[in-house]
Amino acid sequence: MSTNELEQKARELRQLQALIEEAEAEAEALKDEIKAYMGSTEAVQAGEYRITWKPVKTSRLDTAAIKKALPDVARQFTKTTISRRFVVANMA
Repeated sequence: MSTNELEQKARELRQLQALIEEAEAEAEALKDEIKAYMGSTEAVQAGEYRITWKPVKTSRLDTAAIKKALPDVARQFTKTTISRRFVVANMA
């Protein structure tokens, strides 16, 4: 692949990512409108759609507290991974 082809692909990728971000922002705005309409109601029927907005309880480990209270245990169970981050930055 030539440098020009790579540049074109990067430009096309950035344009598609911008469209995706715009669509996601529009979707979030619609969700916010629906949630505002629902208020504290957990479920509504809208024609062929059933819309639910229910509380979900989750439990997560507080890793900062574990590292502070039990640093040896935290080190023993810490797993380090390596990954590669893909970024297309506009230099202009």
